[in-house]
Amino acid sequence: MVARGAVFAKQFNTAIAATSDLRCDAKLTASNLPTRGGDVPKGTEGGIFRHILRLLILLLALLPLPALAASKADVEAQFQVWIQKDLWPEARKAGISEKTFQAAFAGVTLNWDLPDLEPPGFPKPKQQAQTQAEFSSPAPYFNEGRLQKLAATGRSLASQYGPVLQRIEKTYGVPGPILLAIWGRETGFGAAKLPNSAIQVLATKAFMSTRKDMFRNELIAGLRILEHGDVTPDQFKGSWAGALGQPQFMPTNYLKYAVDFDGDGHRNIWTSVPDTLASIANYMVQKGWQRGRGWGYEVTIPQNVSCAQEGPDLAKPISQWASLGIQRVSGKSFPSDEMRASGMMLVPAGRDGPEFIVTPNFYAIKEYNNSDLYGLYIGNLADRIANGSGAFQEKWGDVGKMLRSDVANMQKALERKGYDVGGTDGLPGYKTRRSIGQWQEKSSMKPTCYPDSSMLGVLK
Repeated sequence: MVARGAVFAKQFNTAIAATSDLRCDAKLTASNLPTRGGDVPKGTEGGIFRHILRLLILLLALLPLPALAASKADVEAQFQVWIQKDLWPEARKAGISEKTFQAAFAGVTLNWDLPDLEPPGFPKPKQQAQTQAEFSSPAPYFNEGRLQKLAATGRSLASQYGPVLQRIEKTYGVPGPILLAIWGRETGFGAAKLPNSAIQVLATKAFMSTRKDMFRNELIAGLRILEHGDVTPDQFKGSWAGALGQPQFMPTNYLKYAVDFDGDGHRNIWTSVPDTLASIANYMVQKGWQRGRGWGYEVTIPQNVSCAQEGPDLAKPISQWASLGIQRVSGKSFPSDEMRASGMMLVPAGRDGPEFIVTPNFYAIKEYNNSDLYGLYIGNLADRIANGSGAFQEKWGDVGKMLRSDVANMQKALERKGYDVGGTDGLPGYKTRRSIGQWQEKSSMKPTCYPDSSMLGVLK
């Protein structure tokens, strides 16, 4: 498209020159032309050429915008100027040496294949309808074949790294199966390839992504990692989103939570398994993991118990939940040492899926990835690794297949009615789910505690 614009520009200039020549010829020959009906009166022939020029300018204006945009070469040149003139002064203030900075950016160009980019001079990408696993049946998220393979590998690694995992649990209080589950979910226990230069990804996104400020901060953090010497620029690999190494830490999280557990003097989350697992454990503890407690239990909630009671802000002693008739699906009692500890109701698919009583440790897991489904995936995989259990007993229902924009509209309607939905972001979190349940109860409807397309015409 850019090339087409250049061709048109050349043709436009040619047309202008031709028009100028034609006008000169007209002045020379007009007196020799015979008078005919409709001829332009003598002395006004210049209006024709002004009209032609206006038409040419109009055609140019009607060309698709990409034809007028900057070229990739233009943007690459701007990027190099930005690195030296804009980024370097900030990096220097952050304590980055010129040697480290130049080594980090040697040969670095933009990665045009990354998502969510807004290159300067290019038209902004069109917004697309947004869907996520939470907006349709969560069942595909819990792919049974994938979970079984991860659990089998996890059990093998639990044996292989048993002494290391025992030392980590003694130090941090986080059980090995939880650490293995996160490791397995994030990078397949380190098997996932991380081909991207973290500096290239972070710099590209800091220069021209939809979240420049966030990635600029992460880029400076990445340069600080290189300055410290834990890793060289050629080893500094990550995902397309800038997450680093086997535990997929963003650079700022690396600086806060990565630890040297193998004692070699470097925090190495790229090739050191002890450092990787201990760093995950340190992260979990800093995010609130409680030593000696599990993550939660799949339960059955009687129909006469409202599903609109979920959320960490409505915690109760587990004994109180049990007194309402809530029971574990396994048929076992809640552990006696858990009965006085706090628990929270969780119904991620409302009444149309598995139901849970979770502990504060579930929300520590969610700090790793802020999704109820992610937290449940890690909990379920950890249980499989620890004791060979299987899938949740209750099946996931088909809960709506709604667009994020539809959920956002429902949230706005609930807010207007005075409900706290936790923000109109289109994400059906626990505050949105329980607000729906409260609204349904108040409207004499059977509470489902989950957004459904049938509500769109009613909830206004």
